[in-house]
Amino acid sequence: MTAATAGPKYLAVREHLRRRVAAMPEGALLPPEPTLCAEYGVSRITLRRAVDGLVADGHLVREQGRGTYVTRPAIRHEYRESFVHRIAGWSSVMAEQGAQVGTTVLRQRVVPAPPGVAADLGLDVAEDVVELERLRSVDGAPNHVAHSFLPADRYPKAAVEDFSEGSLYEFLRREYGADLAHARIVVDVGTAAPDEADLLQIAAGSPLLVVRTTVHDGAGQPLVHSFSRLRPDVSQVEFEVSVTGR
Repeated sequence: MTAATAGPKYLAVREHLRRRVAAMPEGALLPPEPTLCAEYGVSRITLRRAVDGLVADGHLVREQGRGTYVTRPAIRHEYRESFVHRIAGWSSVMAEQGAQVGTTVLRQRVVPAPPGVAADLGLDVAEDVVELERLRSVDGAPNHVAHSFLPADRYPKAAVEDFSEGSLYEFLRREYGADLAHARIVVDVGTAAPDEADLLQIAAGSPLLVVRTTVHDGAGQPLVHSFSRLRPDVSQVEFEVSVTGR
């Protein structure tokens, strides 16, 4: 592991190991602990904390007398974003885990900011925003509907960019050099409207997990506000918290 990361060392090792394991075939054995400790430059305690997290998530299995080997989580259609060592969107994180992710753009337009969105983005009510609505799938199965809002005067290319592939966050970094430094996340529960139910292939009125995320730059300026409405039967929301002082 060559790049330094902020936060507890075991989280950095765990993140790197998770990407590594995602690229390994199911049933493959991890190298022994002394080899991994030397490779990552960490103590056995730190390595075990990292591996313990991947075992708990279902990415690894320990078997007495055999070692630790690769498995696959029981919940394959997960919802994950990463905000520990970097701001990484759903498509990037899921692809790193080896999932086949799909995106259908349902709506992409410039509209006056709704009052709640304006407040989250620090804009005046009715100031223009780019509204982006996407249906996201995992391994061919619908997972969630994502709604994102960005200030139109700051990110005009977002109104015309092809978001049928790739990450919104990576687009902001690539095209605008955006400093995605902090994220505020709120999770609550909603119910599926008839049009959402059709998209997600569930019954109207079914419960949904709602994940609201506002990403800020290092100075605290809000850059993008999103909310995703997820099928709870095929979704898992994961949080990793690192106190770094930033």
